[in-house]
Amino acid sequence: MPAAKNILNAFTVDVEDYFQVSAFEPYVRRSEWNDYPSRVVANTHRLLNLLASREVHGTFFVLGWVANRFPQLVRDIQRQGHEIASHGYWHRLIYGQTPDEFRQDIRRSREVLEQITGEPIVAYRAPSFSITNRSLWALDILVEEGFSVDSSVFPVRHDRYGIPNASREIRQIDTTAGALVEFPPSVLRVAGMNVPIGGGYFRLYPWQLTNHCLRGINRRARVPFMFYTHPWEIDPAQPRIACGSRARFRHYLNLDRTESRLIRILDEYRFSTVSAVMRANLAHPALTPAELP
Repeated sequence: MPAAKNILNAFTVDVEDYFQVSAFEPYVRRSEWNDYPSRVVANTHRLLNLLASREVHGTFFVLGWVANRFPQLVRDIQRQGHEIASHGYWHRLIYGQTPDEFRQDIRRSREVLEQITGEPIVAYRAPSFSITNRSLWALDILVEEGFSVDSSVFPVRHDRYGIPNASREIRQIDTTAGALVEFPPSVLRVAGMNVPIGGGYFRLYPWQLTNHCLRGINRRARVPFMFYTHPWEIDPAQPRIACGSRARFRHYLNLDRTESRLIRILDEYRFSTVSAVMRANLAHPALTPAELP
């Protein structure tokens, strides 16, 4: 029986190649990216075909480097009715950059995407959700650079990202530069802890746990959830990167199960773009960055 079909949820994709993930940063230099066989075009088209078969539109946070190298891929995503957003240009963790470096990165990404699409790019997601307590300054820069929506503050505890006690709701944040809407990746509050959903967690958890969490958000909290995935997560045949055990576990776990699970989630829940979900649900008071936790 389809769950909570009256609630519209956000389906999002971080468009990056398998060798560009943060877990591989110690093992793959950016200067070598061109040397790796790219699979992002084929994998993204595979996702697009899956979404088209279910008549689902979503938001694609496209890495600027990918857009610059494969502009037709961005046009294909746009042509099929999906929303285009920015994932930065070089997939660098924000707290590893200076404010000026971050500004140049998002500016370059936005310029590339707007040149390809001919439309304003107003939504952003940080690589590895790296807007944390160390990098809240990034919210001000996002507004200064013309962004009005962010999906980077993950209310979980993790060694690379997260603000564990941040709000789980869609809400407006008042920065020194103006207003910004934050739509965080979703978690379910269980026994005083935030249980994250999507991405690697979607591959790690058994389907029953994922479905329980998503039903809990829709039915118990009566709010939409934000789901995210990557094109490389439906590609179990991707080349293997020589890396440490932690990176290997996080990246390669259950790649062969992702596509079948995506089919189940698309059949069980209603999805649309970030913009569509926000229009239907944004009715929350403004916060300042200092009040985020």
